[in-house]
Amino acid sequence: MTIETATSWSDLYELLFQDSKNDRLGRFKSRYAFRGVSTARYKMETSLMRQGGEFAKTENHIIRQFKKYAYQHLGDHHNEWYWLSVGQHYGLPTRLLDWSYSPDVALHFATSNTSKMQEDGAVWMVNYKELHQKAPPKIRGVMEAEKTWILTTDLMSEGLNNLAELDELGHKTGDFVLFFEPPALDARIYNQFAYFSIASRPDLLIDDYLAASGDIPWRKIIIPADLKWEVRDKLDQRNISERVLFPGLGGLSEWLKRYYLPTGSAAPKP
Repeated sequence: MTIETATSWSDLYELLFQDSKNDRLGRFKSRYAFRGVSTARYKMETSLMRQGGEFAKTENHIIRQFKKYAYQHLGDHHNEWYWLSVGQHYGLPTRLLDWSYSPDVALHFATSNTSKMQEDGAVWMVNYKELHQKAPPKIRGVMEAEKTWILTTDLMSEGLNNLAELDELGHKTGDFVLFFEPPALDARIYNQFAYFSIASRPDLLIDDYLAASGDIPWRKIIIPADLKWEVRDKLDQRNISERVLFPGLGGLSEWLKRYYLPTGSAAPKP
């Protein structure tokens, strides 16, 4: 892993767009996934991990109950990865992590929590093509057949039917991590240019997997606390805000609440 600290707005963008040129295409189409966090000390823990306790044992129970009670909204014609995507989208504890193709979206999530403006933020970058080259042959075969380095929920189901098969494959071949695109459930998904990562077991931290892999390109870009407000204000001017990324009255209200904080305020008073 490479950890680099941005020294300015322009330096931050230089770091985020490193290695973005695709030599085969002769175009600047980055192969990196981006994830922004408001506090640099955070690890890449999933919402399932943050449940604590024996979270790995509760995963199947959570998914089973979600399917049962969400049936009236979704029916039963969807695959496991669709159910997981919907659950993650609506706040269900899962082993998925949110990522974006867009470094701007990652920067938004690194700077939108005004209560954390006194702490360094960070953007994680992972080369998903290089990561997927480490996937088991069964999964790589699906990608090669489709000539893509990113899976979808449908392509996931061509290689694996459910979490049990994912776990079993990881047990046989060793740990791995996959990225896949969810369906465009609503405007929030495509406005955030979003996709998910999923690990081959519920207790696998992606940080640990990447560190152990040795040769998968990944970086952690630190956004110093004293740079955060400049980044935040310039993102707003670039039209990257809650109003756009969370379409609807909720996102509009969150944007206005943050945008009109008194000058120098770290967070609204309780």
